[in-house]
Amino acid sequence: MARLRVMVLCGRSPRHLFVANALCEAAEVLAIVQENGSEFSWKKLARTLRPGNFVRKAWRWLRDRRRYTGNREGEFFFGNGPARLDRPELVRAFPHINHPDVVQLARELQPDMLCVFGTSLIRGDLLREGRLGIANLHGGLSPEYRGADCTFWALYNREPQKVGCTLHWIDAGIDTGRLIAHISPRVEADDDELRLFWRSVRTSAGVYAEFLARTAAGEDFGQGQPHRGRLYQVRQRGLRHERRVDKLLRDGLLRNLALDRRVTWFPAQAAADARQG
Repeated sequence: MARLRVMVLCGRSPRHLFVANALCEAAEVLAIVQENGSEFSWKKLARTLRPGNFVRKAWRWLRDRRRYTGNREGEFFFGNGPARLDRPELVRAFPHINHPDVVQLARELQPDMLCVFGTSLIRGDLLREGRLGIANLHGGLSPEYRGADCTFWALYNREPQKVGCTLHWIDAGIDTGRLIAHISPRVEADDDELRLFWRSVRTSAGVYAEFLARTAAGEDFGQGQPHRGRLYQVRQRGLRHERRVDKLLRDGLLRNLALDRRVTWFPAQAAADARQG
C-alpha cells in the first residue's frame, strides 16, 4: 500500500516535534515547515505595544515561563533524551505560515495532504493546497471547545470529561472544519492542566498517524460540526480564572473519574450511511 505524500506544518515545542515524528513514521513526509517569526512588521509591533495587549502578553509570558520551567514538556514527550525531530533535514523555516514561499513550496511538492499542528491560523492561498485538503490537530474538543487554552476552559467549566483534541479538516474558520476524530486522554487524579494537555497530544499523535494510514488505504473521514460551539480567545484567561481552576483541582475535580483513553472517529457521511445500511 502506497503511503500518503504529506507536508507537515508545525511548531517548535517538544509536543510539536513529537507529533511530527509520528507523522514521519506514517507517511512520506516531503517537508516540515516551521515559522521563525523573522519578518518585521510595524503594524504588528504597534498592536503588541498597545497598553492592554502589552500587559496581557507580558503577564502570559511570565506565567508560562514559570509553568514550563525545568524542561517538563521535553521530559514528558522525550524522557531523558533530547527533544528533536527524527528527520531534521526536512525542515524548512519561513517568516510565517501563510508566507507566499510556503504556498509556492506546496505547489512544487504537490503533497496529497498538508498536516498541521501548532502553527498560526492558516489563511489565504494556502487553504487551497493539498490534493485531499489540510488536516489539523486542535487542542480541544470542537465545536464546544474551539480556540485557545481549551484544556484549561474544560477544567474551568467543570467538564474534565471534555478534555481532549480534535483532528479535523481545515476551512476558513477557527477550528470549524469537518471532524475527523475526537481524542480524549486517560485522566489521573493528580493531573494538572499541562499534564492533561500533553497527554491529550501524546495520545493524539498515534491517532493522527493512524488517520494517514487509513486514508492511504482508501477510507474517507469528515463530518460537519453539529453547531458553532464556543470559541475561547487568549485574552479571556485571567488571574481569577487561574485561581478558580487551581482551587477546583485542589478540591478534587479529577478524583474518582476513572476516565480512560477514548477515540471517536467521524467517517464521511457516505461511508457512515453504508455501514448503517
